[in-house]
Amino acid sequence: MRWILPLVFYILIDIYAFQALKTVTDNKWIHYAYLALSLLVLGNVFYQTLTPSEVRLSSARSYAFGLLLALVVPKLLIVIFMFGEDVLRGIVSVYERFVGGEDRLTLPSRRKFVSTLALTVAAIPFASLLYGMYRGKYNFRVLEYELTFPDLPDAFDGYQITQISDIHSGSFDNFKEIEYAVNLINEQGSDAILFTGDLVNNKAEEMNPWKELFGQLTASDGVYSVLGNHDYGDYVSWESQQAKERNLEDLKSLQREMGWDLLLNEHRYIERQGDRLALVGVENWGAGGFKKKGDLDRAVEPLHPDDFTILLSHDPSHWKEKVQSHPKKVHLTLSGHTHGMQFGIEIPGWIKWSPVQYRYEHWAGIYSDSEQFINVNRGLGFLGYPGRVGIWPEISVIRLKKSGKA
Repeated sequence: MRWILPLVFYILIDIYAFQALKTVTDNKWIHYAYLALSLLVLGNVFYQTLTPSEVRLSSARSYAFGLLLALVVPKLLIVIFMFGEDVLRGIVSVYERFVGGEDRLTLPSRRKFVSTLALTVAAIPFASLLYGMYRGKYNFRVLEYELTFPDLPDAFDGYQITQISDIHSGSFDNFKEIEYAVNLINEQGSDAILFTGDLVNNKAEEMNPWKELFGQLTASDGVYSVLGNHDYGDYVSWESQQAKERNLEDLKSLQREMGWDLLLNEHRYIERQGDRLALVGVENWGAGGFKKKGDLDRAVEPLHPDDFTILLSHDPSHWKEKVQSHPKKVHLTLSGHTHGMQFGIEIPGWIKWSPVQYRYEHWAGIYSDSEQFINVNRGLGFLGYPGRVGIWPEISVIRLKKSGKA
């Protein structure tokens, strides 16, 4: 029964879109190709969904969903255009019936124009979503920020960190592209590399093919990490609770084997020339139904009130809910989690939009309030839709500056 409404919806928009195609061309082969593609994509979704799998969203299911999305979104745009045309035709019909005389209003040429326009506009998201799956997901971008603080210790003026987040290694399917990303991260030459969670989609074993590669990440002050919501294995079926707990321990051990310092509601000090910087990492804490294992009180309890503090916390909702109001000031919070929904439009200085902004107030980039900052990294990997459109995979490079210094 749960399939009936989505199926009816799909059929209705398909009929609408097909009518637009028939208006533009009477080529039967194009008609057959359209129908065959629609049926194949829909059939694949049914097959992937009904095939037993312990993973809710496997790679094959992700691509099935991605192809369906690449068809449905353009068809919805066509429906909007054609529905508007139908409304206009309805108004004209009413006019002809009650007002019109011998001269009748007709709209055949406009109908073809609207259909052509609708198909042309729909081609844009269709091509974009396909490009997002083919190339967009590996279109790595380095985004640089400079943040100024009045109480930054002198020795850390100019200190540079590289943040990465949401690797989701279980989604990767191209070793050379990921190797390029790892090299690009190292090329930034930062003092520290900070990873803010979601190393895997579900299981620690997803990281096995990539462990050696990500173990090559290096920085003078080390590589530090925290856990994200996907790292706990909550989105996959387990044979027992013990197996789930063992998976989490395997994931923790794996990070240590890569040379990463995993912070579990704890802190580390980085020292330079008699000054120090507190690096704090908490487990996942997310508003709503997300796991709340993060314990900020425990993590910062040993810190001195004057310590300059950087916090690694996977979910950006933690910043507003807990971090900003905490008695011990956190100067900079680093988060991820949102992926920028892997879809949106960003033109610097003009527009920054993604559907995810209606769910998360802080969803991509730098935000500040009362001399406290948060950077929400757009993520290195991808999940669900196996691609990215407009919101590209990100490597954040943040340089700390002290106010008043050149």
